[in-house]
Amino acid sequence: MQRTIMQTKRILFLCTGNSCRSQMAEGLLRSLGGGSFDVASAGSQPAGSVHPLAVAAMQEIGIDISRQQPKSVEAFAGKPFDVVITVCDRAREACPCFPGAQKLLHWSFDDPAEAQGNDEQRLRVFRRVRDEIRHRIRRFIEAQQTGETPLKLSTGSPAQSAAQWRR
Repeated sequence: MQRTIMQTKRILFLCTGNSCRSQMAEGLLRSLGGGSFDVASAGSQPAGSVHPLAVAAMQEIGIDISRQQPKSVEAFAGKPFDVVITVCDRAREACPCFPGAQKLLHWSFDDPAEAQGNDEQRLRVFRRVRDEIRHRIRRFIEAQQTGETPLKLSTGSPAQSAAQWRR
């Protein structure tokens, strides 16, 4: 496989509350991407803070997201992104079209904030989702480096993706 030189790519992760999945994805890509990505996250209905169990799960693997803050998707409207990735089904349906995005992807992950049980049981769910996101991020980085189409579940032009989002 031939590796290509990569320019910094702008990536935006979206979910509903921007308190768990998209925050973990942002932290993981920032950490694993080696400076090749300008990464942000946002939510259609941002929570007041990053979920403490998301912070704990990420700290276990040496990534500190405690200073990240939930942000509204509206803060990024009209800004160009190479890839916009929704990480929950609700965000896929609720988030606006990003005409400046070259690719729109959808990666569906369970919402760890909905986990039931005691703190340890709930933390296990956060760990599982974190590990699923980490696996997907690693595959995404590899695809970017090799020029392959990254993990398409829903891709295409922004107009095609917007039409898919409205279905």
